[in-house]
Amino acid sequence: MAWDVLSIIGTIAFAVSGAIVAMEEEYDLFGVYLLGIVTAFGGGAIRNLLIGVPVSALWEQEMMFQIALIAITAVFLFPQNLLKHWNRWGNFFDAIGLSAFAIQGALFAVQLGLPISATVVAAVLTGSGGGIVRDVLAKRKPLVLRNEVYAVWAAATGLIIGIGIVKLDWALYTLFVITTILRVVSYSYNWRLPFRSLRNTEKAA
Repeated sequence: MAWDVLSIIGTIAFAVSGAIVAMEEEYDLFGVYLLGIVTAFGGGAIRNLLIGVPVSALWEQEMMFQIALIAITAVFLFPQNLLKHWNRWGNFFDAIGLSAFAIQGALFAVQLGLPISATVVAAVLTGSGGGIVRDVLAKRKPLVLRNEVYAVWAAATGLIIGIGIVKLDWALYTLFVITTILRVVSYSYNWRLPFRSLRNTEKAA
């Protein structure tokens, strides 16, 4: 039950995220649908490639594709005054997608009997892979590669599931809510990971 619910939540959240980014970049209707679909399913495709599951397995998710298309269509038809608030809600949809798909990816790895390291990787790639592809196609710097705290929450989620702390549906839903809240708090308060910049050095030289 948790698997299906989180799949639907993640698909809708990332499909909406991709569609909005496409409209921000002034893509045409085809580009909006393409970027929305790629964002919704890109993470799962990357995960399947790395853990040895045929990518063709994605085509068995006909209902998820229909849900993604409906979500993209709804966003495209939204009134202009509502879309202006995307800067406020865009990161929230991204946080929902990250949390839902990170848990789904980790559960997928656990079901295959993979080690904890693979569970963490599956969580990170499923949770952030679609966003990476979206940002690359939109010629933006991917969130996961910035010094902003982003994929850390997906990795932590994968670790928690990998070591078996949460198994029941209610615990998975609780983990989803907590991960989403942490992601929202991290971008709201501009939490950053340590980083080094060479720009000042280059200017001084």
